[in-house]
Amino acid sequence: MLIIFDCDGVLIDSEIVSAQVDCEFLRELGYDAAPEELAHRFAGFTTERIFELVGEELDRAVPDEIIRRAERETDRRLGRTVEPIAGVHDMLNVLDHPRCICSNSRPERLRVSLTKAGLWERFRPYIFSAREVPGGRGKPAPDVFLHASRVLDANPSEAIVLEDSVAGVTGAVAAGMRAVGFTGGSHTWPGHAEALMEAGAMTVVRRLEDVPATVEALGQWRPEAI
Repeated sequence: MLIIFDCDGVLIDSEIVSAQVDCEFLRELGYDAAPEELAHRFAGFTTERIFELVGEELDRAVPDEIIRRAERETDRRLGRTVEPIAGVHDMLNVLDHPRCICSNSRPERLRVSLTKAGLWERFRPYIFSAREVPGGRGKPAPDVFLHASRVLDANPSEAIVLEDSVAGVTGAVAAGMRAVGFTGGSHTWPGHAEALMEAGAMTVVRRLEDVPATVEALGQWRPEAI
């Protein structure tokens, strides 16, 4: 059984940091939103995709230079301030299944943030960015999940994915994997768990310490038993 983790909002508490930076740069364009609102609406999306969607709302394209500046500033802040989600190291000490990370984040950001959180060496070399997968389609496309299952020689139907975003859960389900929603990041909002369940998560956990027991239970579950 393969355990696949999203990175931002699941292993590291970075979604709200990214949203704060994006809000600062979007204000330059006349788009005023609170970081909590942005994290709620766009959790799991890349900076590029968020700015593209906001540009559609504003009826004008966001200049690439602003997007690149926002990405660099987010990388800088994550490298200085990001923290692991509470309980992540204890959880990893208990899980003995093969594991990897599948993320929409750029490879550079993954290295910076995971290193700061002390997690890079716990997953390397199985840290997959959707940007590096052939075709480059990010979640909610299933591509990065299917790529990971091929590299690790795992049957997608036997993989379990821990995700905090609707986009991530949607991609995992499209890959034929079992998704578990996670609501333990600081960006969580009322209705978060319900949104993940509606996207196809089999269950939702709020604490990483509950993940090993959830994995064990899902590992024993078989559809034909229902």
